[in-house]
Amino acid sequence: MAHRPPAPSLSAYGEACLTTSPVNRMMADFAVDFRDDVDINLGVGYVNEATLPRDGVRQGLDAVLQDPDHYRAALNYGGPTGSRNLLDSLRRWYLRHGPAGVDEGLLDTRHLLIGPNGATSLLESFSLLLELGIVFVADPLYYIYCDVLQRAGFELIAIPEDDEGLSAEGLRRAIDELGERAREIRFVYVVTVHNPTGTVMTNRRRTQIVDIVSDLSRRLDRQIPLLSDRAYEDLIHDDSLERPRSMMADDEIGIVYEIGTVSKTMAPALRIGFVIAPPGPLIGALAQRTSDAGFSAPLINQEISSWLLDHLIDEQVQSVNDGYRHKARCVGQWLHDRLGPHLQAVTGGQAGFYYYLTFAETTTTVGSAFSRYLSRTTGQVEIDGPLHQRHPRVVYIPGEFCVHPHGQLAEVGQRQLRLSYGFEELGQLDAAIGFMAEACAWSPSL
Repeated sequence: MAHRPPAPSLSAYGEACLTTSPVNRMMADFAVDFRDDVDINLGVGYVNEATLPRDGVRQGLDAVLQDPDHYRAALNYGGPTGSRNLLDSLRRWYLRHGPAGVDEGLLDTRHLLIGPNGATSLLESFSLLLELGIVFVADPLYYIYCDVLQRAGFELIAIPEDDEGLSAEGLRRAIDELGERAREIRFVYVVTVHNPTGTVMTNRRRTQIVDIVSDLSRRLDRQIPLLSDRAYEDLIHDDSLERPRSMMADDEIGIVYEIGTVSKTMAPALRIGFVIAPPGPLIGALAQRTSDAGFSAPLINQEISSWLLDHLIDEQVQSVNDGYRHKARCVGQWLHDRLGPHLQAVTGGQAGFYYYLTFAETTTTVGSAFSRYLSRTTGQVEIDGPLHQRHPRVVYIPGEFCVHPHGQLAEVGQRQLRLSYGFEELGQLDAAIGFMAEACAWSPSL
């Protein structure tokens, strides 16, 4: 037998990638034999299939292909900053329906860039372009991006949320506690409609955080980027909430990088994410990174998105939010009626498509009695069903994956979970909450 040389040497990031994240591992295991219309997926942050504008995408594709003079070279390569048509359409959309505090004068001082593969690719670029060091995030945390940051080698300091978003006082205190190590701070990352908790950051809190990071930048004599991820802001469906204000409106020194997407309102498969950034070396590096990753998103997708933003976006956003508002109300009522005695706290339901549950006593970790009941792995046929025909299973994101493992919420995270009401229809959501109530009551000793 021929000698087989050892595997190639991996970078530190490559070595980190050898350890699959717990969420990816759990979702991959569940997906192996997931049964549509039987098993219920409350874990994935997928949009509801019924919200996808299939007819609109078809019309947009036809319009783009039939008008090559306007939608120029839509089947060719694009440039590193994005389609001119899409950039103009996004600008118009932002001025009409974007966050408060944004006008033409502000946008004229900023650069708009389309990512190579959705907003996620832009977030990844920040992790590659900025010097390793400390990053502040909210706790519970957006575990997907935080996993990326940790694999890249950043040190995360998680600041617990309150009902207004990432705690301003907690951020100030954490900065002060660092002392001389404050010089290792590289950036601050906030999700304005938070994933996983669904907390909508108040305008007061946004201003406070901009002020804190601005003061820190002045003290260190170095701009500390503030990444404002507004992925779910177009899905604020609680009409009682104030219109969100852009963090850019309070930024006097050029530190706010506002990251947005059209995936949640139009179609994730279009992979359109964008950043609005101040001038400087970082946006230049972002453009080069976009070019290195294959230029911006596929040009045909950009041109279709431009058409959708110009012709369909208003009614699409209204329709999507009407649907999620109704689902949020139904799910919220079912949580109250069926799980109320078991719950200590519930957040979310005002924007996006998440509820975040904190149970009074029930442990939600992988392998817990609750988890085994919902995954139908209890070993009891009357609960699990026969091996060839398992009873309906329910997948969720355990809170243990959503909190910093060494943060203040590590213990309570074992009694928490994220429930997504975006993907499944009301009938499955109704059934899933009923199964959760049964799981709370079941014990292996029974």
